[in-house]
Amino acid sequence: MEADIALAAREALTLTLSIAAPPLLAALALGLLISLIQALTQINESSLVFIPKLAAVGGALFLAGGWMAGRLSDFARALFDQAMSVGLS
Repeated sequence: MEADIALAAREALTLTLSIAAPPLLAALALGLLISLIQALTQINESSLVFIPKLAAVGGALFLAGGWMAGRLSDFARALFDQAMSVGLS
């Protein structure tokens, strides 16, 4: 029983990391690129980063949203199936 809970918790954490990766990596890459451009041009405007990062995260969610929702629903379905099988025995 404890092994099943530990396995489910481990799967939940790895799922969280894999689902969060696309928007976070998009924001990281774009932030790094904009910071490099700001350093080269010596433009230090903090609001310059916000809108492109927001657009990159939105784009990543748009492109990977179906995959993310599928992974999450598969995990939830498997978790509920495990809970039902434990409850029935």
